[in-house]
Amino acid sequence: MSKETNSAELLLNQNVAPEQFDWDSFESGLDADARKEKSDLEEIYNGSLNNLDDNDVLVGKVVRLTDKEAIVDINFKSEGVISLNEFRYNQGLKVGDEVEVMVDRREDKTGQLQLSHRKARTLKAWDKVNELHETGEIVNGFVKSRTKGGMIVDVHGIEAFLPGSQIDVKPIKDYDQFVGKTMEFKVVKINPEFKNVVVSHKALIEADIEGQKKEIIAQLEKGQVLEGTVKNITSYGVFIDLGGVDGLIHITDLSWSRVNHPSEILEDGQTVKVVILDFDDEKTRIQLGMKQLEAHPWDALSADLKVGDRVKGKVVVLADYGAFVEIAPGVEGLIHVSEMSWSTHLRSAGDFVKVGDEVEAEVLTLDRDERKISLGIKQLSKDPWENIEAKYPVGSKHVGTVRNFTNFGVFVELEEGIDGLIYISDLSWTKKIKHPSEFCAVGDKLDVVVLELDIQARRLSLGHKQLTENPWDAFETKYAEGTIHAGKAVEVHDKGASVQFEDAEVEAFCPSRLLEKEDGSKIKKGEEADFKVIEFNKEFKRVVVSHTGIFRDEEKKNARESSNNRSNNTSSSNNEERSTLGDIDALAELKRKMEEGK
Repeated sequence: MSKETNSAELLLNQNVAPEQFDWDSFESGLDADARKEKSDLEEIYNGSLNNLDDNDVLVGKVVRLTDKEAIVDINFKSEGVISLNEFRYNQGLKVGDEVEVMVDRREDKTGQLQLSHRKARTLKAWDKVNELHETGEIVNGFVKSRTKGGMIVDVHGIEAFLPGSQIDVKPIKDYDQFVGKTMEFKVVKINPEFKNVVVSHKALIEADIEGQKKEIIAQLEKGQVLEGTVKNITSYGVFIDLGGVDGLIHITDLSWSRVNHPSEILEDGQTVKVVILDFDDEKTRIQLGMKQLEAHPWDALSADLKVGDRVKGKVVVLADYGAFVEIAPGVEGLIHVSEMSWSTHLRSAGDFVKVGDEVEAEVLTLDRDERKISLGIKQLSKDPWENIEAKYPVGSKHVGTVRNFTNFGVFVELEEGIDGLIYISDLSWTKKIKHPSEFCAVGDKLDVVVLELDIQARRLSLGHKQLTENPWDAFETKYAEGTIHAGKAVEVHDKGASVQFEDAEVEAFCPSRLLEKEDGSKIKKGEEADFKVIEFNKEFKRVVVSHTGIFRDEEKKNARESSNNRSNNTSSSNNEERSTLGDIDALAELKRKMEEGK
């Protein structure tokens, strides 16, 4: 029999009024006390269920472990399960451990509560990471793997990025050596929007170095000798790590000898002793030296060395103006290009020596105080100007080589160290030369005669035209003023024409107004005609001619002849008249008296 039938029968037997009937007890089958207990339990249950928010982080206890899952009690109506994959970072997980969890799903298809340790750990981690970023606190992180440009680091369950440039203060080539290691880091950047975290190990090293650097800098003094490590080599010097602070050895302070590149002296990682030469007020720029720890090579130079001695050395530097020769370690002398050859043609030093050559030279000057020495090579051979008067007396003839030009002449080399100048006016008797290059070329062989010798000034004046007779002596007679010659107009311009006669060396000038022919036209270029010399100047080699003057002189001649004929006729009649008058005695007597009176 059902509960409902029993209750109904009970009420009927008791003759209870319908309005007093307990329908709750009738429907639930429970009396009032039982119903109250059930209600309290439901309230507790519902309250606990409502408190489980998806974003809440709860602390649970591991009550059981299976091959794949951890069973965790969070004081809920049922226990939750978490995959063991979420505890791979914690290989020592055991029953009784407390772990942080979040509700992933309240019930799966089997009615099981699904929890997540990873989500809870991540949420807590973000709060922690933000706190670390604000405080700058150091955090331990596990280097999980290598990625493009850096490493992936697990920091409290968050995958943070470690750039390759932030691993160490020194460049890192092998990133794999850090994978699987736990290291200390500093959170340097967070992007909340993209949930990105950047960490740095280098920042911790730099902080340590900065502390060491301040301690070291406070103790630095000029002249102090320290030990350091070569950190970086450049073309201009070497950076030395002094244990947290860097100093620079300039290339000129590496060695007393000349150094082309610092790598010739030092290599990366090498330990060296250095001396502090100088630093700025904040001691952030420290100038170091190595050569200063050794005695200056000039101090070791032989005291017997003097001007006039011969020395041997190696060419270490070459310039246009000369060569530097190292005659002892750290001791260099300059051979100026003018001291390399007796030749007066100053050429480049590279024409005589090259870097690495072993040379012998004579000491020309020596200044131990200024630590300067000058050398010469040409002094090892005989001076060609000795006995110059015997070799090249005035009037002697020679063959020389054209070396170079100037606007006023040509330099001709007779032998190494003996040069002479031919002035442009001494090149040719007849040619009008504007520049020597019109007459000869560099390298040409040229016959010359010595015109003048100045031993003290080491100057030699030469001539070329003097090797032949001056043709203008003969031209003076041949082309005397008034003579007529056949010529050719080789050039015609506004002012006149250049006329060439049968002597190719003679070129005359005919003014434009005197080029007119008898028919009124003018002589053109290439036309041949007769020309009359109207001016001859031997000194300036100038001949002026005229074509027009030839036929005009003829006209004047004819005119004069006609005039003379008329004059002769008139004179004859006058003579006759005078003869007739002269016969008169009175006039003759008068003439005689007048003459006697004079």
